[in-house]
Amino acid sequence: MNRFSWATSWVCAACVFGCGTETAPKPITSTTSAETTSSESASIQTDSTQETSKAKAAEPKSRKFTFHYRFKVKDLKPSDDADKNVVRVWLPVAPTTEEQDVQRLPATAPSELIENTEGQSGNKILFFEAKIPESGELSVDVPYEVARREVLRGPKQPQTPQVATLDHSRRDFFLRADTMVPVEGKPLKLLDMIELVQDKFARARQLYDIVDNHVAYKKDGIGWGRGDTNWVCDSRYGNCTDFHSLFISLARSQGLPSRFEIGFSIPTDKPEGPIAGYHCWAWFYADERGWIPVDISEADKNPKMKEYYFGSLTPDRVTFSTGRDLELVPKAESQPLNFFIYPHIEVGGKTLPKENVELQFGFKNQS
Repeated sequence: MNRFSWATSWVCAACVFGCGTETAPKPITSTTSAETTSSESASIQTDSTQETSKAKAAEPKSRKFTFHYRFKVKDLKPSDDADKNVVRVWLPVAPTTEEQDVQRLPATAPSELIENTEGQSGNKILFFEAKIPESGELSVDVPYEVARREVLRGPKQPQTPQVATLDHSRRDFFLRADTMVPVEGKPLKLLDMIELVQDKFARARQLYDIVDNHVAYKKDGIGWGRGDTNWVCDSRYGNCTDFHSLFISLARSQGLPSRFEIGFSIPTDKPEGPIAGYHCWAWFYADERGWIPVDISEADKNPKMKEYYFGSLTPDRVTFSTGRDLELVPKAESQPLNFFIYPHIEVGGKTLPKENVELQFGFKNQS
């Protein structure tokens, strides 16, 4: 399969509404009365049409597609040692959520896929183990049918119909530090000389702007892509993981529960094709509004969409997992994963190098 670097383009639709013209008063006659009634009726119909158009403009967009979580493991070395002749594989599972409906289709794998749930963030995990084949290669394809909905929770968008309340334990969970996402120290220096407002929604917008102004979307050298807040504070560049790690550090430090979410962007410029890599974004919790999304790296790449990406997400994506420092189920020999989007593979108790894994993710639009 040919590989390509994906880019996501967004299209904003603008609705133009006309204004009626006034007419001079006429003598009150039976004919004029009828004309007036007709005119009033037409005016009411026009107003109704305009309100309907506005309502349609505010309705979330949606998108349906098939997604293939597909990869090949290569250059495996068969061994006479039974313990070293087994490959163990963990995969994230695309869940059904408020933003997406997901159906997992029959998969292709060397052995039965077993679904488990990790206890920290509730992520679903597929697992299998198999003997290393003589060919030294194995292939996996887990297809999904996905219906994804646009999220509209920005300052000018309707409120969510029902705000879920965070209990104390979950609030504390979303305020804690992760290994690479501190809530004190270096990132807080970005807030020096800045007076943060009391309103939580407006405070989150201040932090959104601070991150966008401090970080440039760039993938140079080494260090980017790990979501290391301290690193991105110094480097001032990175990818989506770096943008949103810094935002989560700042948000949690200021009492805003926040979470990390990762999946894939679905191209908009073709009906089907390969997907080169992951995309991630973040959510913060404002008591009066519930969970609100931000996609700061996309805002940085598309400045005209900056207002949109504070509180809104396009439907051109699919979520696979949430959270950082994730423990795999069944337990892996490795340390907890920094984040979970690509397959985790172990042979003989050691993590397989990424050079041995050929990612082949792809999508196809559904009509």
